[in-house]
Amino acid sequence: MMADKKKKEKEKKRRGAWLSSILGGDILANEMFRKQWKLMVLIMVLILFYIDNRYSCQQQLIELDKLKVELTDVKYDALTRSSELMEKSRQSKIQEYIESKQSELEIATTPPYLIK
Repeated sequence: MMADKKKKEKEKKRRGAWLSSILGGDILANEMFRKQWKLMVLIMVLILFYIDNRYSCQQQLIELDKLKVELTDVKYDALTRSSELMEKSRQSKIQEYIESKQSELEIATTPPYLIK
């Protein structure tokens, strides 16, 4: 029973020492970290590239959504203008316009014919 208690206390001290070595920076002086510092730097650089890539991807997706909405608005606007033009260029509308302006123009009574 005493051995268990001593074992638990020893493990708690070891955990506390491990945590204090990480927070204090002593872990960086460890042999394993001194040998593998290039790998650690490479991993950190790759993590930074990953974060940057994800951020830029999200920004591009936001821009793409904005452009899709703008494209839809422009398409509807073009459709509206096209229908207005079709309505104004109908023969009946042109005839009404000519009559309202009291112009000398008249509507042709004979259909057009092709010259070959």
